[in-house]
Amino acid sequence: MPALTDAQSNAVRELLRVSPVAVELGERFAAAGHALHLVGGSVRDALLGRLGDDLDFTTDARPDAVLRLVDGWAEGHWETGIAFGTVGLVRRGFRLEITTYRADAYDRSSRNPEVTFGDSLTDDLARRDFSVNAMAVALPDWRAPDAFVDPYGGLDDLAAGVLRTPGTPERSFDDDPLRMLRAARFAAQLGFVVDPGVVTAMTEMAERIEIISVERVADELSKLLCAPHPRAGLELLVDTGLATHVLPELPALRLEIDEHHQHKDVYEHTLQVLERAIALESDGPDLVLRLAALLHDIGKPRTRRKEAGGGVSFHHHEVVGASMARRRLQALRFPKDVVAAVTLLTELHLRFHGYGQQGTSAWTDSAVRRYVADAGDQLSRLHLLVRSDCTTRNRRRAAALAAAYDDLERRIAALAEKEELGRLRPDLDGAEIMRLLGVPAGPVVGKAYKHLLALRMEHGPLPRERAESELLAWAAEQGLGPGVS
Repeated sequence: MPALTDAQSNAVRELLRVSPVAVELGERFAAAGHALHLVGGSVRDALLGRLGDDLDFTTDARPDAVLRLVDGWAEGHWETGIAFGTVGLVRRGFRLEITTYRADAYDRSSRNPEVTFGDSLTDDLARRDFSVNAMAVALPDWRAPDAFVDPYGGLDDLAAGVLRTPGTPERSFDDDPLRMLRAARFAAQLGFVVDPGVVTAMTEMAERIEIISVERVADELSKLLCAPHPRAGLELLVDTGLATHVLPELPALRLEIDEHHQHKDVYEHTLQVLERAIALESDGPDLVLRLAALLHDIGKPRTRRKEAGGGVSFHHHEVVGASMARRRLQALRFPKDVVAAVTLLTELHLRFHGYGQQGTSAWTDSAVRRYVADAGDQLSRLHLLVRSDCTTRNRRRAAALAAAYDDLERRIAALAEKEELGRLRPDLDGAEIMRLLGVPAGPVVGKAYKHLLALRMEHGPLPRERAESELLAWAAEQGLGPGVS
């Protein structure tokens, strides 16, 4: 966390970068008799030296006045948030959002506010989630001695790396329960410590999160997971009880260790797998991989069985877990492609285990082909998940597992070079099947295609003559003659 002098230097540097656009905008508002401030996360990020190209502003001007003021200046604008007082626009590569001061009233039974515009910057800052997001810088003269507005000690909290609410956390979370998830998200994003009073309020008010729409919850969870330190945010959700309401499968992993210590703490193991997966990422945060790491063992509580001799088993937990992952992600309304990918990775994450235990001959080329085919376009993620899943402290076993997976990847590469494993297809396509069997498109063609694909998996590429012979032999076994559909 930067010291105050560092934070101030960061802010000057960042404000100089955005000032051509921000100052122009401020001058337009000032000429019309309106106040304009850079606000919230934009000020926080400027102080941290990480301000991007998305800028947030607040003003006393009403939305219709804002639209008039930016007309002809903005290179484009959108009004999707105008009912809540926000006008969005684009200028010189920056995305700007200008929101009228708010003084909303909330119904305790819902998150739908009765939008009321205010006239006070201080009151507007008071209704923001955390003090570090309740700072503002006046425009156009952001260098003026009184340009920096910080009525709730946000700069001190930023320097200390602490998340506090401008007012009481109970009032803040009562106004908007989503702020409890945002506390966990900011802990994960910024590495901040959450104030004990805020943690207490989160714990006591956890069930209030249930009035928030699942889409907003999923958005916060996604941002948390893609943050630099998701473990900190996830632990906060579990410790406060919030996870019980938004992702109950996670706290359920805190299984009681049996007296013989025959199995790991699944919750701790899961967090370790997540951290290991993150360390293996090569192209920025991968939400699918991180979700798969988080959910890959959620089937264990339901499949836990005590065995004779004091052992514990979790037979078929990957199958049960895949079904559970699908239901949870669907309930949170994640995109279908994300749901499908995480479900598949969860189902396949144990497939590798057993490879190499009896020498590499334990898996035939056919088994390797099936592994690749079943993983499909998730193969690269499956590699990372499987490697991350080895959290044993036994160095010899860890080395053996890593060596076995290295060998599997080499075999996949060798087969791929010879056989184009990335797009496995039968040796005859649908048109050729119809021509040879004399049948139209229909169920017979689909069955024949699957049969030829199974042969391709088992034996690799077949010469055309053999593929045709195998197809005709299969058709005879099925009692199919020309024209049968």
